[in-house]
Amino acid sequence: MATYIILSTLTDEGRKTLKHNPERMFEVNRELEKMGVKVKEQFATLGPYDFVNIVEAPDNETILKMSVELGARGSVHMLSLAAIPAGELANKLHPGAVHHG
Repeated sequence: MATYIILSTLTDEGRKTLKHNPERMFEVNRELEKMGVKVKEQFATLGPYDFVNIVEAPDNETILKMSVELGARGSVHMLSLAAIPAGELANKLHPGAVHHG
């Protein structure tokens, strides 16, 4: 499973939905699991993004499908980033070296 960081911003419609039904964000997480995307961590944030999610999925295509499906609802804008653990990157740059983290 690959790791992805999903940065999302609610639209006006999404904010209304969340205000009236805060449980909706957890319902969406269950929908994502049915799409093959597992939410590992979820944070509400201040700043340009309303939420930061750390998710796992089998491939980029699964994340693309999730993005199109959720984006088509009109309640959220998302930026999806593939995340490579720093230790993996270090091993690719210098195979055999010992890296921490």
